[in-house]
Amino acid sequence: MGRGRWRIVVLLGLVAVISFAVYAEEPRPVVIGSKRFTESYLLGEIARETLQRAGVAATHRQGLGNTAVLFEALSVGAIDAYPDYTGTIGRELLKTEATDLESLNRALAPLGLGVGVALGFENTYALAVRSGVAVAKLSELADHPDLRVGLSPEFLHRTDGWPAIARTYGLPQRPTVLDHGLAYEALAAGRVDAMDIYSTDAKIAKYGLRVLEDDRRVFPEYRAVWVYRLDLPRRSPEAWSALQSLQGRIAAHDIIAMNAAAELEGRAFDAVARDFLDGSQVLMARRSGLAARLFAEDLPRLTREHLVLVFGSLALACLAGIPLGIAAAGSRRLAQPVLATTGLIQTVPSLALLAFLIPITGTIGTLPAVIALFLYSLLPIVRATHAALTGIARNMRESAIALGLNRYQRLRFVELPLALPGILSGVKTSAVINVGTATVAAFIGAGGYGERITAGLALNDNAMLLAGAIPAAVLALAVHAIFELAERRVAR
Repeated sequence: MGRGRWRIVVLLGLVAVISFAVYAEEPRPVVIGSKRFTESYLLGEIARETLQRAGVAATHRQGLGNTAVLFEALSVGAIDAYPDYTGTIGRELLKTEATDLESLNRALAPLGLGVGVALGFENTYALAVRSGVAVAKLSELADHPDLRVGLSPEFLHRTDGWPAIARTYGLPQRPTVLDHGLAYEALAAGRVDAMDIYSTDAKIAKYGLRVLEDDRRVFPEYRAVWVYRLDLPRRSPEAWSALQSLQGRIAAHDIIAMNAAAELEGRAFDAVARDFLDGSQVLMARRSGLAARLFAEDLPRLTREHLVLVFGSLALACLAGIPLGIAAAGSRRLAQPVLATTGLIQTVPSLALLAFLIPITGTIGTLPAVIALFLYSLLPIVRATHAALTGIARNMRESAIALGLNRYQRLRFVELPLALPGILSGVKTSAVINVGTATVAAFIGAGGYGERITAGLALNDNAMLLAGAIPAAVLALAVHAIFELAERRVAR
């Protein structure tokens, strides 16, 4: 190696060391998580704004799926704190009847976690019925077996949700699964008669619903608190002090007003949080139109994140999938196991795979999302490569053999060039599918257009949903067109 090359290597090494040192000295921001419903978004924004006003670097990972995903992200250190409720922590996470902070902290301490900073309000689960349904108590539901009940997926399976209610009250109904954000519309339209609600929901009053009395006290106490990593107060005393300043500061009427401002009037979560912390009245505002939401200032960031997810995973899938397809085409013994395994991966639900990857990778966001999309991308590429190679005419192979080409030369100079259009077709299919599947990655904080879709689902806001769905559809069409042009060039 020449002296000039050695200088370049040494220079690059020094740059890497200096970059690492600078990065290592930068304080790690406090990461706040939130679940995928309005109130959790708002509490996450209140925490982020409070921390930043105290001079603490903080970020908010919005809408990270359900309780299990948030708890797993907290356990592996991907987030530092998230808002939850004492009843959920006790019944759903710790499988205990206790809901007092002392008991919860004793159970969480071995996991390196704690619970504290009671915010000042309770948000309990309840069932509500539409006007005209002659039921006032949960016990009365047993006398109306024909009532149509629509429940959110989480409530339907929680130990403190429908299973506890149905067992205690002897309810005969078979609930329909409905997303919480859509259930209100279904109830108002008369498609269901009863649904699960949060007691601080702003839409209870809007739709004139009757909240059923829990006359046998099935639901525990659901005080709003912060679940946090025990190393947070030690690692960042300023951050912990800032979070503690929220103790008892949010009353039930405050959070209901904030939920209404976000859900019913379309105000941004961060704007509502700032108004509350400033002591200002939580003002209402008209919802912005589709065009304004579509071309909002976050569009470049979301596009960049979505492209990273799609093409990062696609590149990995090509690096692994094409060789797997070649191996499957070259060996009958390998073909079935390879095709069956890649096909089996497709049957795993995307949310389940994403949740499974959090403890494996020890983080949330881009890394587990890219791995999941990579796994889902394999099948079209492997199958297309296998089909293209096995479909080559026999006389072409025989001609290559007659020319004296060995196996590697036949593959490189004859088979792969002939199979290239078919392989490219599989890559195109995988890329287009990836554009849509990548929207699910927002449930673990990976960003992209799915961030708007999850917020739209939480708010039942069609404009927000379309503001996420339309760019994804346009990107899918653009990707399809680019690969079509590439296929035509290859064919020529």
